[in-house]
Amino acid sequence: MAKYITRPQGTEDITPSRIHKWHTVEKVTKEVAESFGFSEIRIPTFETTELFQRSVGETTDVVQKEMYSVIARETQFTLRPEGTAGTIRSMLQNGLLAEALPQKVFYQLSCFRHERPQAGRLREFHQFGVEMAGSASPYADAEIILLAKTVLDRLGLKGIQLNINSIGCPQCRAKYQAALKAYFEPHREELCETCQERLERNPMRLLDCKSPEDQAIAKDAPIILDYLCEECSTHFETLQKTLKEMQVEYAINPKIVRGLDYYTKTVFEFITTDIGAQGTVCGGGRYDGLIEQLGGQKVPALGFGMGLERLILTMESQNCEFLSQKKCEVYIAPMDDAARPTALRFVNALREMGVCAEFDLMDRSFKSQMKYANKLGAKYLVVLGSNELEQGEGQLKNMETGEQKSIRLDSADHFCEDYSDISIGDMFQPKL
Repeated sequence: MAKYITRPQGTEDITPSRIHKWHTVEKVTKEVAESFGFSEIRIPTFETTELFQRSVGETTDVVQKEMYSVIARETQFTLRPEGTAGTIRSMLQNGLLAEALPQKVFYQLSCFRHERPQAGRLREFHQFGVEMAGSASPYADAEIILLAKTVLDRLGLKGIQLNINSIGCPQCRAKYQAALKAYFEPHREELCETCQERLERNPMRLLDCKSPEDQAIAKDAPIILDYLCEECSTHFETLQKTLKEMQVEYAINPKIVRGLDYYTKTVFEFITTDIGAQGTVCGGGRYDGLIEQLGGQKVPALGFGMGLERLILTMESQNCEFLSQKKCEVYIAPMDDAARPTALRFVNALREMGVCAEFDLMDRSFKSQMKYANKLGAKYLVVLGSNELEQGEGQLKNMETGEQKSIRLDSADHFCEDYSDISIGDMFQPKL
């Protein structure tokens, strides 16, 4: 027998036994985003490679090491490694930024990065993200952070730490870059090869290096907050004041720079310690120069990305509630071929009512059908045989309590009416 083909390393199958967990986070993120006035946007899975080189930054790990790119007829395409660049490209191309501002969109999509797979970090992963274009106000920063916090609260997560920082504008950041270069220069030979290159092109990237040796060197590096210009400093102070007024707890972490070059001013992360080393469940900030960098007008923008795999891992570790799995509510057991047409009519009539209903498709014996109904977790059982059809009446059995009630079999409409009377108020109800 030939060996079956397995999925690629760094990917996951979301099987029916787990899909209700995904439905939970997808439902909550969508509802929260819409309550904040955000509309859904859907973008292509791949873009021209240049888009990510210009936005994410050529000195980042994402562009240098992690992108999946292919050349097709002399045009280079890349599977999206994140959602912001493609979303901003779409907003520009489709004229959204010419409409009333701010423009507010959200997305749920898959992303691709060639990383070393581990808990919460995959090569194909899924993100919920939001992007807001048009507002330079620190209150917009606060609203974006509040949106992310609302999602985490609605999902029932506890102990999630909000860390914030400001990485300034290009003007004050230039002074900071010079200070970083002066600090790291004496350690040049101790740095990894990648960071030696970054030291010349973008010293801030050294703060984001994952090498333990480089992290130790960076421990006492200058912090950006000491180099903020008056405008950036005032922006950051207003954000802090607003978060306090909204009673959102936070910590200032001057080491947060985020891993992508397009960020300016506010950056933030929501951190958990419940899923091991990869503890960032949400990261984002402001990127006021990105739209102009991609060929548009000078329009300020900000947003965040939230990893769905990490959300679910954290929810599982904290025993959070998920939506109930949709299970068979009524199983109709035909005893012979003569009963199958009637069973099929009743099953389809129930389905039109929104009831999850099934019947035997495997020619099982009555005993085997009972076992199968139990495996399905069926709530009710109806046995259809010659006697039941002749009498025009059957028994609807509650599989949990054993209680039985009569149900008419003379028509599908009467069957559904009786079922509705018996089970009203006891149908599937989502927990969230």
